[in-house]
Amino acid sequence: MKKLVMFGALALSVLSLSAVAEDAKPIRLGIEAGYPPFSMKTPDGKLTGFDVDIGDALCAQMKVKCTWVEQEFDGLIPALKVRKIDAVLSSMTITDDRKKNVDFTIKYYHTPARFVMKEGTDVKDPLTELKGKKVGVLRASTHDRFATEVLVPAGINLVRYSSQQEANLDMVAGRLDAMLADSVNLDEGFLKTAAGKGFAFVGPTYEDARYFGGGAGIAVRKGDKALADQFNAAISEIRANGTYQKVQDKYFAFDVYGH
Repeated sequence: MKKLVMFGALALSVLSLSAVAEDAKPIRLGIEAGYPPFSMKTPDGKLTGFDVDIGDALCAQMKVKCTWVEQEFDGLIPALKVRKIDAVLSSMTITDDRKKNVDFTIKYYHTPARFVMKEGTDVKDPLTELKGKKVGVLRASTHDRFATEVLVPAGINLVRYSSQQEANLDMVAGRLDAMLADSVNLDEGFLKTAAGKGFAFVGPTYEDARYFGGGAGIAVRKGDKALADQFNAAISEIRANGTYQKVQDKYFAFDVYGH
């Protein structure tokens, strides 16, 4: 009788462990994969970039399995809200406007925005000197919001793109006069490439918190404090144990975390 009781308890224990294992589903991380050096694909189709390496490092630190889910940038928050993904780790700037729909972790990097135009172009005041010009931005980005509220009223023609790569192609083809985007993405993903030859930064840097927020963070569903806290702890831990520095040094020769 005791053996039967022990066997029953053991069976229940195994079933319980199986249920826990089944419940421990991978965290699905949403990303837009055309934003080098933060997110891109290798020739064989594998996801790579600073965001990807940071995400993998955070998941390893949290001792959880994560899977990457590709999505166009403007579809990332909608996908999060309908539970197609569990978090967005895709260079998404923390802004008050986005906080109406999602919660954010602490930042994991912070870089300013800049304009790129043909090399040799001298622009001191974009608001007056770019009037009537076509400026490309990534749709639904902080740069899109800034351009919509500040550039368009100044008479600048805005062209929105589903990916930064598309904007880069139109810039090279002469269909744009300028692009506004993250300075590091423009430098590493365009200016330092063969396609970016003959182009350069123009005008000032833009860091106004009203538009460009407090750096890039990981977005989670409203009220998902447990997951946000997990990520926050992991961000602090990889910053402290040297993992963040190793990932950063792979892509940048400066402190991308910012002030």
